[in-house]
Amino acid sequence: MFLNLRKSIKKILQQNILDERKDILHVLVDYIDEKYSKGQRVSLNFICTHNSRRSQFAQIWAHTAAAYYNLKVSCYSGGIEVTAFDQRAVASIIRSGFKVHKEGDYNPIHYISYEKDVKSRLKCFSKLYADPVNKSDSFAAIMTCSSADRKCPLIKGAPRRISIQYEDPKVFDGTPDEMNKYDERSLQIASELFYVFRKVNTKYRF
Repeated sequence: MFLNLRKSIKKILQQNILDERKDILHVLVDYIDEKYSKGQRVSLNFICTHNSRRSQFAQIWAHTAAAYYNLKVSCYSGGIEVTAFDQRAVASIIRSGFKVHKEGDYNPIHYISYEKDVKSRLKCFSKLYADPVNKSDSFAAIMTCSSADRKCPLIKGAPRRISIQYEDPKVFDGTPDEMNKYDERSLQIASELFYVFRKVNTKYRF
């Protein structure tokens, strides 16, 4: 992994996870554990309203944590409306040490890499959760915001639905705290997903 990203991961691993959040996260740990115990594929689709901030953070950090802990987990993201991968969120990901290659203007595609090998990079853009790029027809819907959770009582293709909601950094857009709050939310999501995958890794001793 890139040097600056390894530095970010070191900070991530030092974060304290609140007990009430651990209770929420262990639902996801148990789901992944159940899939592994049955030898089944693990597919996670992180969903928020616009697939522009929190769900993108979650997909990228889950993908990275899975690689870090040598876990075979397919990580996707989507929304219930299409806008664009917010540039403030993209900037935060870059500050964390990822390499980003952008293509296009309207709802541009961002190729996100945690290492030089292009095979591991993610193709990130705002899309519906059922977009064909999310290749699985059977996945756990991981709800990252309350709005999408309310508006989607049924997620097609998701036999399991798990809510791990996060506050939206969008409320700080245009304020002096904007950059810090985006980085804060990214760090929270990263630390919690690394916690989830670390628990699975420890149990199966990969």
